[in-house]
Amino acid sequence: MYFLILGIILLLLKYLEIGPVAAWSWTAVLAPFGLAALWWAWADWSGYTKRKAMEQEVLKKERRLQKSKEALGQSTRRRR
Repeated sequence: MYFLILGIILLLLKYLEIGPVAAWSWTAVLAPFGLAALWWAWADWSGYTKRKAMEQEVLKKERRLQKSKEALGQSTRRRR
């Protein structure tokens, strides 16, 4: 995601001819988009994306369970 944001910023700076980016080659300006594509390809290939999604699901389930316990008065925390 960071590569994509960086690419968009550099693209705007190059297109609007702002700062030193205006003198850069288009290859250098568009490189973050290629890096973003490589990152996403690696993340999918290695299982990183799926692992992060599973972690989010587990966290969501734990929060839902804790909320249910609190609603039933079975929370492990004591209220004062």
